[in-house]
Amino acid sequence: MKVLVTGGAGYIGSQVVAALGESGHDILVFDNLSTGHTSAVLYGTLVEGDLEDIKTVNSVIERFRPDAIIHFAASIQVEESMREPLIYYRNNIGNTLNLLDAMERNGIRNFIYSSSAAVYGIPEKMPVDESAPMRPINPYGATKAMVEKILRDIAASKDFNYIALRYFNVAGADPRARIGQDYRDATHLITRALKTAQRDFRKLSIFGTDYPTPDGTCIRDYIHVVDLADAHLLALEYLMKTGKSDVLNCGYGHGFSVREVVAAAKKVTGIDFPVEEAPRREGDPPQLVADSARLRSITEWRPRHDNLEFIIKTAWEWELTLRKRRGPQ
Repeated sequence: MKVLVTGGAGYIGSQVVAALGESGHDILVFDNLSTGHTSAVLYGTLVEGDLEDIKTVNSVIERFRPDAIIHFAASIQVEESMREPLIYYRNNIGNTLNLLDAMERNGIRNFIYSSSAAVYGIPEKMPVDESAPMRPINPYGATKAMVEKILRDIAASKDFNYIALRYFNVAGADPRARIGQDYRDATHLITRALKTAQRDFRKLSIFGTDYPTPDGTCIRDYIHVVDLADAHLLALEYLMKTGKSDVLNCGYGHGFSVREVVAAAKKVTGIDFPVEEAPRREGDPPQLVADSARLRSITEWRPRHDNLEFIIKTAWEWELTLRKRRGPQ
């Protein structure tokens, strides 16, 4: 199958590209390399470009003629979205519209969308399933919810099929340490903790210790990036086989608090790095845990790496690999 992957040089996109390549698919990666890296693209052909450039997007799709498009390219930091909402609306919605327009022009009708649990905001019940209302509490989540609504409207009016995968907290790295998170200023908790263990940061901040959770810190459902990549391939297979649009949660169904993650990171690394308590950040819900029964049911997805210490171990091995590649800092 011919698959075009936007944002395929990034953290999650590159892992999905690797899974597609290992399954024998023909892949074209389209990425502006603002947060991605050429070295992360292990399979297929990389075209450097920006979704803002409508002419180039249309030309790439016209030449490659993909059977399906998987769309990762987006701005993803909740805290940043609170400070710079225009960037998020312009990139996550405006540039997605450019992509969808080019798809329509070229008759491409199969689409896998990288969505987020942030669309739920603060759910009324936990674990949260796909029937819960979308009530985002930050601009990042609002952009993801808006694109989902756009996809639903297009699918209702045209020959267009999509699956929106709502990610919970993605973490970990390729178990062979080939690819992983490689951001200039990491904000994800596990990566931030591991970089603090390496003294890249002076201390790790825990934002909020007065949430209505057992230990007062936020609880999240952490899913290994390889299991998430598997979910993408299965969702693509389901979409191509059935032509049925859907929305699917991607998570394990149980969560860990910030304090529990910090303790596990210290155990895996063997380093007692400094931690401080800090005020809450705007836009953080107290708890997000997935009900992924629908994903498991329709695709027969069976996660292989549902273990917090394994998730952290693969991320740690990747961090050590990165340090060796870069040499003395």
